[in-house]
Amino acid sequence: MNIQRVAIIGGGWSGCAAAVELSHRGHHTTLFESARTLGGRARCVELHDKTLDNGQHILLGAYAETLRLMRMVGIDTDEVLLRLPLQMRYPENSGGMDFIAPRLPAPFHMLVALIRARGLALEDKLSLARFSTTARWMDWRLNVDCSVTELLDRFDQTPHLIKLLWRPLCLAALNTPLEIASAQVFLNVLHDSLGGARSASDMLIPRVDLTTLFPQKAVAFIERHGGHVYTGSTIEKITQNGTHWRLNIAGQNADPRSEQNFDAIVIATQANQATQLLDDVMGANTLQDFSYQPITTCYLQYGPGVKLGQPFFALPDDAATGHWGQFVFDRGALNSAQPGLLAVVISASTEAIALEQQILADAVATQLAQVLQQPELKSPVWTKIISEKRATFSCTPELIRPKNLTALTGLVLAGDYTASEYPATLESAARSGVAAARCLIE
Repeated sequence: MNIQRVAIIGGGWSGCAAAVELSHRGHHTTLFESARTLGGRARCVELHDKTLDNGQHILLGAYAETLRLMRMVGIDTDEVLLRLPLQMRYPENSGGMDFIAPRLPAPFHMLVALIRARGLALEDKLSLARFSTTARWMDWRLNVDCSVTELLDRFDQTPHLIKLLWRPLCLAALNTPLEIASAQVFLNVLHDSLGGARSASDMLIPRVDLTTLFPQKAVAFIERHGGHVYTGSTIEKITQNGTHWRLNIAGQNADPRSEQNFDAIVIATQANQATQLLDDVMGANTLQDFSYQPITTCYLQYGPGVKLGQPFFALPDDAATGHWGQFVFDRGALNSAQPGLLAVVISASTEAIALEQQILADAVATQLAQVLQQPELKSPVWTKIISEKRATFSCTPELIRPKNLTALTGLVLAGDYTASEYPATLESAARSGVAAARCLIE
């Protein structure tokens, strides 16, 4: 199919990935985003004269497609990402563990990390070794998918190890409680990180805001290749016009013409918005309904002297005692322009967001003061709760996810909800955008 003009609807990471890949291949792309800021559910927001993110993210060294695209648009990944070895470190005297992989070739980095780990009994270490050995022997595949809870029970994992390692890892990767999370998808993530090369397990923490991290450079790349990007532009309807596609566009920043014709379309919105656009042109309910999980980030601003001593810590969480935070990040250690700013992440945060925002912020501040043994942390200068209520789909066992291709020629889907071995992550969004572009090209 000789494509000349392609419209990408949605300026999140999958839409930007599709537009970059198509532009790189010589096609004329026009990207439409209804919001004023690109990035979708991984974007920056302006607050208290600071540029914050709508959620704290960690990338992995295994995110090959994301890193390839970032380099393609001219980003120095070593400059914008802090690369740390795989680790799960809790504050001292918090009842947690201290697990950090040395920079040794795989799999010796995991073996040495396990031997050196503090806060784990011999039984816990043998349990983790048994899991790793069995998963490798199974090639990280299950005959029939099940919940992560069932998987851990089959592998005889200790309650202590589940609490300190597997539960926080599953929540961070899948944003789905262990009791209903897909064991196979969890194994897929572990295969590419724990089971891959040493560098694949590295944790990559953004030093810049999420819009600057990729979408902003993607825009410049698209425009250098003759494309266009319009923010504040909503696509109200798509219709097929012979071999072409027509968009009805609304918004102050849209192209002066209310309609445009294209040879192909990439719908890179969230699933519910994609369904609305598809139903108009296909006349049927084409996408299944997904259930969703929220993610909440609590920002707490302190004086510039407040520091964690390292970029992030895992936190022992317990809803019964009001300890909601699962990870805390020192934004000042990542970006010198944000001294004294801490970001606390709560994944699968349905219970937490049922609280009033100030009550939740006070609870998080109290948790930090107790766990870090710094009473002054109970009194931040200001706090801000940012919750993405539909941050990710619930990644449940044997979930059917739509393919990039649709029944109509020249119309494809992109998004972290599309068919993939990964959960809803930046990497699955990037992979989906590239796959959608290649569907049109090939």
